[in-house]
Amino acid sequence: MLLSLEIWLIAVALAMDCFSVSITCGIIERRMGWQAWLMALLFGLFQGIMPLIGWLAATVLVGNIEAYDHWVAFGLLAFLGGKMIWEARHEKEGMKQFNPSSIGVLLTLSVATSIDALAVGFTFRPGLRILTLGEALVPCLIIGFASWLLSLAGKFIGVRLGRLIKLPAEQIGGVILIIIGIKILYEHLLA
Repeated sequence: MLLSLEIWLIAVALAMDCFSVSITCGIIERRMGWQAWLMALLFGLFQGIMPLIGWLAATVLVGNIEAYDHWVAFGLLAFLGGKMIWEARHEKEGMKQFNPSSIGVLLTLSVATSIDALAVGFTFRPGLRILTLGEALVPCLIIGFASWLLSLAGKFIGVRLGRLIKLPAEQIGGVILIIIGIKILYEHLLA
């Protein structure tokens, strides 16, 4: 019972980055559709697979990835956020804007938001005493499901907010992504 409650709390905590990024994308796009489902699918998939990869690699790489995972997440989010701000400020007729529905952007966001899940996978073996592949699959499915669900909810909330407020959404979204990256970096450097 404690393990399942613990896993659900971990799943919700990991899904918060997906939730925040989905809100940002919803504010920018101001529409729901297949993009919301694709985003939620990719976020949930990456969040579910990364802890499994972390669990599998725990015995070999435990000290190596923890030393810089937060820098990778920060770098990816800062890059995307900076790109969004730059494109919004340098928008010209016919110039393509930041597109949170493009596969490349979605994959980059999926990796950036799931780096923490990789690190959590490293704790499965020593911290949660998850020793077999079967035991590892259940938490991975829960983490993936929570991220999928909160990504859909975040996108919906973002779309509603984007329709209510007519602000420079792309620039605000870029700042939010950078802030999320700084938050990840800050949390890991203080830990």
